[in-house]
Amino acid sequence: MSAPLRLGTRGSALALAQSQQTADALTAATGRPVELIRIVTSGDRSSAPVTQLGVGVFISALRDALLAGEIDFAVHSYKDLPSAEHPRLHIAAVPPREDPRDALITRDGQGLAGLPPGTMIGTGAVRRIAQLRALGLQLQVTPIRGNVDSRIARVHGPEADLDAVVLARAGVARLGRAAEITETLDPMLMLPAPAQGALAVECRSSDTDLVELLATLDHASSRAAVVAERAMLATLEAGCSAPVAAYAEFAEGEDGDEIYLRGAVISPDGAGAIRLSRTGTPAGAAEIGKALAADLLDAGADTLMGSTS
Repeated sequence: MSAPLRLGTRGSALALAQSQQTADALTAATGRPVELIRIVTSGDRSSAPVTQLGVGVFISALRDALLAGEIDFAVHSYKDLPSAEHPRLHIAAVPPREDPRDALITRDGQGLAGLPPGTMIGTGAVRRIAQLRALGLQLQVTPIRGNVDSRIARVHGPEADLDAVVLARAGVARLGRAAEITETLDPMLMLPAPAQGALAVECRSSDTDLVELLATLDHASSRAAVVAERAMLATLEAGCSAPVAAYAEFAEGEDGDEIYLRGAVISPDGAGAIRLSRTGTPAGAAEIGKALAADLLDAGADTLMGSTS
């Protein structure tokens, strides 16, 4: 039997679940055994807000381990990756994407529209905070950090101090806690982060045999959607902590599948927002994203990204 492939992963429950699911899928598809290697990142050691830690904080240690040959490949939450490509690493696969929408979990089971003014609602992303403020519901929105379990505990735990939290639906589902979701938020109200719900399976570009092996996990439509969303993000020169949202969906066009890409830039205080869309073919996913970013910039998106609450 071949030696197990070494899959580097963060030690959080969600990272381990994502990595184990990927490992199981690879073994099922190729017969290759996989062992998980836990890597501690600087983001795991800090309690500072993600906006202060910077883009890529959760994946830099995994990439260092890859480049040092300590692991063979890594699995990232795609939305955490810097938008610029790494010169020595390759995204060999984007597995089938989980539902990219955001999820609301409330203490009393009330949906978003029914939350009374003054409701204490926590979330970890500037993008979500901005969109919640833009709804004009007079909610008390507070930034929070922590893993999925600790965030839900702030609503349902014995020391709960919040009325509600908003977090990515994909993470809740991957941990088997989807039944606790009060409402999956309509993208018309809360547009997701670029690449939310998608995983990136990364290895060294020089490992051509492994690149080919990992490609068995690639899901073409998931990759195309992510390419469109992240091309928009990169062209805006915005990081994963900027108030930028994007969501690519597939629709049947006259000449086959089309990508319908929606993008938004929201001021952190929620007072201003620019929301636009573009369509095109999956083969032109990157061009769709770049064109939509250009449209957003022409409409003044750069001034919104630089505004403060």
